[in-house]
Amino acid sequence: MASLQSSFSNPTSRIQHPQHFFITWNSTKTRNLIFSNKRSFPKQSTVLKCSTIPSLYPEIEETDQEHMSCDDTRPVNEIWRELQGCNDWEGLLDPMNSHLRNEILRYGEMAQACYDSFDFDPHSKYCGTCKYQGEHFFERLGMADKGYTLTRYLYATSNINLPNFFQKSRLSSIWSQHANWMGYVAVATDEEEIRRLGRRDIVVAWRGTVTYLEWIHDLKDILHPAHFRNDPSIKIESGFFDLYTTKENTCRYCAFSAREQVLAEIRRIIHRYRGENLSITITGHSLGAALALLSAYDIAEVELNVVDDGEMSTKIPITVYSFSGPRVGNLKFKERCDELGIKVLRVINVHDKVPTVPGIITNEKFQYQKYIDAMSFPWSYAHVGVEFALDHTHSPFLKNTNDMRCSHNLEAHLHLVDGYHGKDRRFCLATKRDIALVNKSCDFLKSDYGVPPYWWQDEHKGMVRSSDGRWMLPERPRVEALPPDTAHHFEQVIKYARSKLHIP
Repeated sequence: MASLQSSFSNPTSRIQHPQHFFITWNSTKTRNLIFSNKRSFPKQSTVLKCSTIPSLYPEIEETDQEHMSCDDTRPVNEIWRELQGCNDWEGLLDPMNSHLRNEILRYGEMAQACYDSFDFDPHSKYCGTCKYQGEHFFERLGMADKGYTLTRYLYATSNINLPNFFQKSRLSSIWSQHANWMGYVAVATDEEEIRRLGRRDIVVAWRGTVTYLEWIHDLKDILHPAHFRNDPSIKIESGFFDLYTTKENTCRYCAFSAREQVLAEIRRIIHRYRGENLSITITGHSLGAALALLSAYDIAEVELNVVDDGEMSTKIPITVYSFSGPRVGNLKFKERCDELGIKVLRVINVHDKVPTVPGIITNEKFQYQKYIDAMSFPWSYAHVGVEFALDHTHSPFLKNTNDMRCSHNLEAHLHLVDGYHGKDRRFCLATKRDIALVNKSCDFLKSDYGVPPYWWQDEHKGMVRSSDGRWMLPERPRVEALPPDTAHHFEQVIKYARSKLHIP
């Protein structure tokens, strides 16, 4: 769900005693709320005691004692391939492996960053852009300690039939008439983080919808041949296909399609760090999860993840961490993803409706789907990968609601991941992730906790006071366009595909 930058000043929660609930408020001005699972404490603070929820911390305190057996003492760099799904996460989900939980939360926060940085205010001439410059992206979101460097932004043309997905300004003078910011590519650059991970990780994060669930009604529910390989039987939902492959030649931001942009950047990074241990991890929520799977398939299909070193070739593993994603393609698409070795972990809330579409009638649960597909039935879809199903009714912090936006919310999913320890095990927050994050862009927490709904927003809606005392909306630095070497790197991708794989 959409979420905005905090008007509060960096609230963080901490444990002092199991009978009390404390919230620390930074007394100095700041524009960012740090939403990572690492707790940080400002030097100057005022501690407020809230006696209305005395039961909160006893539940958290018991986590370490009751679920200590779930903690994995092995270093991440020894088991990173397992965490990336080389064995389809067998034995890591039930009981919940502590390293895997942290990885899911980490990549989920990278997907959440797309929402937290997106300008969807229709009164802003920058509506549809990222609010931050690339070099300051992680810093402005309180994620500088993640150890990644953003290498490029991704854009898509809004000139396709998904009107409820794109955000446009109501003003006449705007940054672009055709483009919307779609996400980013980043790479691990911190040497300590690279050693911890056991490889240099390349991340692609795709933005989901900020218009809640209206975009579902835009789906044509018609399958379109992928055309990424000479097999017309591999099909993708036509709306996702258009979003990923359409470009607008007159626009400097989407003169290359989202597909061309991501393939070019992945190719550039792989060649820059040639010879190193690499991984490709793609993440997204909602419609962003659909783009994550589609781009993972594309990268593997054109063998962009295959590095030739003389007589030997190395295959870079591709993993998708999908949050509340819809079905993307037909059964042939699912089978081809499996053949290519793409590992997909689908994190869902069983009460969320988005993962049930498209293909409500004919899907992977239908016994005779293979026969239906053989008849080219146009509404037959199949999920890809391993399902990690969560249930928000198991969390004692969340209220009962029929609001579909709550059950679909990404921060709510991350809250459920933090509290999950295995089937039939009690819900306990393992990393003590701040529960206030759940209400950033929805109204899901019980009112007892005193956290207002929809609280994440720009301070003064971005307005600042000038030296003469007048309030104004400041100009932003020029919106970053596509790197000049995009065409070169994409041409190299296509050249390889045509010579080695006989792709037209």
